[in-house]
Amino acid sequence: MNVKSSLYRKEMIFGYLFILPPLIGFLIFVLFPFLYSLYGSFTDWDGLGQMNFIGLDNYKDLLTDDLFYKAMFNTFFLMLGIPIGLLLALLLALGLNRKIPGTTTFRVIYYIPVISSLAAVSIMWNWAYNGDYGLVNQFLALFGIEGPNWLANKDTVKPALIIMTVWKGLGYTMLLYLAALQSISRTYYEAAELDGANSWQIFRNITWPMVQPVTFFLVVTNIIGGSQIFTEMNIMTPTGGPEYSSASIVFYIWQKAFGNLQMGYASAMAMILGIFIFIITLVQFKMNERSAYDGD
Repeated sequence: MNVKSSLYRKEMIFGYLFILPPLIGFLIFVLFPFLYSLYGSFTDWDGLGQMNFIGLDNYKDLLTDDLFYKAMFNTFFLMLGIPIGLLLALLLALGLNRKIPGTTTFRVIYYIPVISSLAAVSIMWNWAYNGDYGLVNQFLALFGIEGPNWLANKDTVKPALIIMTVWKGLGYTMLLYLAALQSISRTYYEAAELDGANSWQIFRNITWPMVQPVTFFLVVTNIIGGSQIFTEMNIMTPTGGPEYSSASIVFYIWQKAFGNLQMGYASAMAMILGIFIFIITLVQFKMNERSAYDGD
């Protein structure tokens, strides 16, 4: 009995030692910054000096801040790239899932942007969108089309950013869909073909339901990532674009915190953004529970 108790205590000690590093990391890099930022959102603070408690004033100011609403709208608008990227990636995955020559090469080509530096990719697209010598306008000129100065026009800057973000993440999304497609048992398709199902019926009743878990994962992670988009516009439109038409909410938070030294106000916006991400994620989980598909 004593031997068992001694072994149990040793296992507990080693167990606590194993979970201690991630627990300390969570406390230092997640919980403490969150609580500190939460308190900071109720203060007038420049990030360096003393915090002056002002209650809900920062949140009240948000209600009348036109740039805050504009940045939120821009962020939502840029998320239109999520369904576009999912559709294109699924179509590519369906094509590359066939046994045809060169599929491995194309998989590598499509995945290269994913592993490329986001800063380098943003600089490359910034050059491609240049109104005078950019590659995009040079390509359009071949068809007699005079392209705009994409990043300096409020009507084209958001579509330009959407194209760039879709291109950047296409390989990652495609690879996940491809893995999901290859994990579907061939017996489902054979049974459907014996029953005389056509290609559309097979896709609607077998392929799409079976890849829904991957779609759910991609939608949630892309919404979270899309809510925090920053690097692209900070490099490509460092002033927030014409009439602030490309500034995301994180860009506005950064500008207020480090440009205007309004750290308390920026913390309030960060709290609102966190609540938004939490609610959207919760809704997605609830919707997934209702539409969950059991392959058995």
